[in-house]
Parts: sequence; C-alpha cells; structure tokens
Amino acid sequence: MSAIPAPGPLPLDGVRTDLLDCVQVNLAVLADHFHGTGTHLRLGARLDLPLRLLPDGLPTADPALDDRLKSAAPQAGLDPVRRAHLSGTALLDESARHGGVLYVVADAFHLPWLPYHGNAHMEHSFLLVTGPEGVHITDGYRIETRWGAASPGTHVLDPAALRGLDSAEAITFAPVPPAPATPTVAAYETGPYLTAYATWPDRARALEQLSAETWLLARARKLHAARRAQVAGHTVESDAEQAHLAAWDKLVEQTYLAARRVGRSRAEPPGTVERLRELLAADHEVFADAPVATDGDAVDPELRRRVAAVAAGVLDVPSEVLLADAAFDSLPSFSSFRLVEIVERVESELGRELDADELIPENLRRVDDLCRIARPA
Repeated sequence: MSAIPAPGPLPLDGVRTDLLDCVQVNLAVLADHFHGTGTHLRLGARLDLPLRLLPDGLPTADPALDDRLKSAAPQAGLDPVRRAHLSGTALLDESARHGGVLYVVADAFHLPWLPYHGNAHMEHSFLLVTGPEGVHITDGYRIETRWGAASPGTHVLDPAALRGLDSAEAITFAPVPPAPATPTVAAYETGPYLTAYATWPDRARALEQLSAETWLLARARKLHAARRAQVAGHTVESDAEQAHLAAWDKLVEQTYLAARRVGRSRAEPPGTVERLRELLAADHEVFADAPVATDGDAVDPELRRRVAAVAAGVLDVPSEVLLADAAFDSLPSFSSFRLVEIVERVESELGRELDADELIPENLRRVDDLCRIARPA
C-alpha cells in the first residue's frame, strides 16, 4: 500500500476545538484538511450515551476508539486504511518509513507538550509527521486543567521525546466521501449510569470521574447543537439549545466543585447526579425536532439533482456520492481544471451565467454550494 502523502499546514483556526474531546479533535483536524472547513462538525451528528466500563467498574460515556472509527470517522470522510499498536521507537520508525501523517493515540502522561505530562494518565490523540528537524506534532486540543492549559498548536520535538512511550495506536487515514451525517438523538438508557454514580461507595473516586463525564457530555451536546445549526444553515444555535448548553456548563462547574470538596475530605454537595438526570432527559426534548433549512437556504431538489449529475459526469463518480455531501476535492479525479469544467457545464445546463463574485474556491466545494449560487434570486 502506498503511503498517504503528508498534508501541508493542517487547519486549526477553523476547527471548533471548544466542542471536541482529546480523541475527536485531531480527527476533526484531518476531516477539515481533506474535506474543507466545517466538515468536522459532522462528528457530532449522532447524540448518544455510548457506555462502557472502566477498569474499576465505573461506567463512562467516553466512546472507545474502535467505536469512533466505526461510526464517527466515516461521517467525517475518514477511512482507517492502516492501524498498528507500536512502542515509541517503533512509532518513530513507522513515521519515518511512512512519510505521511499518522494519527496517534497514546498516554498523555508521556506527551511533553500537554499539561497532563507527568501528572495524569489518559488516552490522547495527536498527528505525527517526521521531518528533517525532528518529529512534527499537530494537536488541536484545548482545555484548562489544574496543571495549566492545553492550546491548539504545532510542535517540533527531538525524537527522543517519544521513544519512552510504552505503546501507541498509530492509524493512517485516507479521505473518502463523507457518509450521511443527519443529526439524530439515540434513545439511550440512563438508569444504570446514574445509579452507579449515585451509589458508588468511594465518593471521591465517583465524583472525580463524574467531573470528567459531565465535561465530555457537555462538549458532545455542544458539538451536536453546532451540527444541527450547520444543517439548518444557521450561524448560532436556537435559544432553547443555547439555554440547555448553558445548563450543561453549570453542571460541569457543579460537579467539579463537588469533586474538589470531597477530594479534600469535605461534605459532598447534594444534587449533582439528580441534575445530570434532568439534563440527560432534557436532551430528548431540546433536540427532538430534526433541524431543517430555512427558506432562504433551502435547495430545490430538482436543481440539486441536475447540478449533481453535471458534476458527477465531470468527476466520473456516481451522482449519489455527491448527493451524500462529498466535497469535490475529496475525490481523486478532482483538479482545478475539473472545477472550471464543472462551473462551465452547470452554466450551460442551466442556461445562465453564475455570479462572478461568488466563484471563489471556498464557495465551490460541494453540490449544495453550487446550488446556492445557481438558484434564481
């Protein structure tokens, strides 16, 4: 298998890092690199409570990496074509041989650019490319911690900084047309999850983990709301959604305070788990209605079909691929010449000239982009 070329400067400015956890965030960076700004919001299409047990028996809603690769990655147009468990030395060797970008998941305790370094063990993702100056790290993660802040950025390290890794998961992704990513809310069962945290005998441990859980749950709901707004053609969430997300932020604060107090052998403040129960139930009310495009942003189905047929003919792909929201430049047949040909053929098909002011690359990535330019005023 030939190596996937290393990307150029990876996009960080357009990625909503405030909505993403430490494993999602660098999938998001790759999604936007391959398919354009905003693609990463597709990672939030499905709102769920994907429970699994931690080693001590507490449940967590943090999805396993396998689940993310199976469900979220296809919606973001990412196909894991190669995957390996490697030591730090083997990871560096693989990166040097590969010559492209590797998505890596490893223990944050051993990653020197993070505040968790030497302080806490948890899975963390980053993007790795070997260059002449050393190993090039891109990491879009953003968080405030008790040990300092993590901010999106790039780092060049001496290879020795990663040789001490006991193990790492290295994945090579190839771009593919994104799978459908319609916002949906799963009918998840909350009872066992809430009961576990309400009755766990070691309260310090339960609240420490619950603090992490509410942080993850709040970010997942913000990401879902952002995807809903994107699908509806809005720049912000609805008033009801904003109020709901603000309530989640308050719960994150409440849980963190409870964890800190109990960790110092002080009394546990009441109401944390009950408030979590209320907000999980409210998810189904606030996000009950499917998002729909506003009249100003709606795309006529017949126009969409005609434009997709034209572009599919130029790019030599089935129309269904483009109707599923694949970006033109995610396809191997795409080039700037093909883009010009698509525009000219669409103008010929519709019998009118498209607005020249709108004909910039950022407006010409997908079928719906062309439809918005081409529809009558």
